[in-house]
Amino acid sequence: MSQFSPFSKEELLPQTERLEVKKRKGELFIGLPKESYLEEKRVCLTPDAVAALTAHGHRVVIETGAGEGASYTDNEYSEAGAKISFDVKEAFQCNIVLKVAPPTEKEIELINPQAILISSLQLKTQSKSYFEQLAKKRITAIAFDYIRDEHNTYPIVKSLSEIAGTASVLIAAELMSVLNKGNGLLLGNIGGVPPTSVVIFGAGTVGEYAARTAIGLGSRVKVFDNSITKLRRLQHNLNSPIYTSTVQPKSVAKALMRCDVAIGAVRGKDRSPIIATEPMIENMKEGAIIVDVSIDMGGCFETSKLTTHSSPTFEKHGVIHYCVPNIPARYARTASVSISNIFTPYLLNIAEEGGFENALRYEKTLRNGMYFYHGILTNKTVGEWFDLPFRDINLLIL
Repeated sequence: MSQFSPFSKEELLPQTERLEVKKRKGELFIGLPKESYLEEKRVCLTPDAVAALTAHGHRVVIETGAGEGASYTDNEYSEAGAKISFDVKEAFQCNIVLKVAPPTEKEIELINPQAILISSLQLKTQSKSYFEQLAKKRITAIAFDYIRDEHNTYPIVKSLSEIAGTASVLIAAELMSVLNKGNGLLLGNIGGVPPTSVVIFGAGTVGEYAARTAIGLGSRVKVFDNSITKLRRLQHNLNSPIYTSTVQPKSVAKALMRCDVAIGAVRGKDRSPIIATEPMIENMKEGAIIVDVSIDMGGCFETSKLTTHSSPTFEKHGVIHYCVPNIPARYARTASVSISNIFTPYLLNIAEEGGFENALRYEKTLRNGMYFYHGILTNKTVGEWFDLPFRDINLLIL
């Protein structure tokens, strides 16, 4: 008796099945060398950030003492899962190297070929040989101060500008103390005592946070900027009616003559424009304070000259000048937390996308900050500044 099967031969044969292929997560190998740049105390990742990265299976090597300037100990990093290295070479020879200041040419020699470098660029302090050395090692380099997000803002630059703006007023308050040989005025508003007067040049992020802090302390604030749009936005953001004006020599001279503190926060294309001339500064009050946050671009006070954290002030025409270019490093822990909070999501996202190469295809913000891709210069500004050939990053990534 024959038996009949309800299934055909084809149906009984093994059939192919399409399964969803999961995106393979990339494992990151991150190195944090100790900063060697003069008076740079910040660190790119806090112990909490390291703990988040190691919890996702990533490896972090940190040079011993790298977090000391920001008051983080080796023990804190070790407990977070990082390997503490006593050899600077080990931190530089990771696949991804994180630094605040750009590496020196000697440090570039320690970086492995084809590695990824993430640091600031500080274009005006670099030389042509620096970029030639990166090219020779076929390094992929990202400048975190060039990273622009989907809202068309520079997140790390904005965050550090907020710190610099707030700090500029706090620094002025310190310098006015008699303990610092100031004029003994309190930067605030005490009953029965006329409030101090603060003049701010620039209505950008630094100027806004300087104004916010000065108003919070009870000072009278005047802000000068040649952009009416910025001045309007400032008034809106502060939600407080304050004196604003375009930059007019007579108005500037009169405001400086009456103020107790003047803060420079004006940027320029190549250098900051001079807003306050030397004759204007000569007419300022004895013991008045100038904090020139724009000094990294030449300064907007004619009498400004570069100073350091260890020797931050000088006096000219009876006015105390503070012209340190790297103010956020003075508050290294706050600045480190700020930088770390921005870096960590980027790093985790790179891993989620399956590695750096895949992340570049989808993460436009990373491409915005990139200035070298496997040794090929991709930043037009750098290329034109140093007369180097460059290519569009979007044509290199397929």
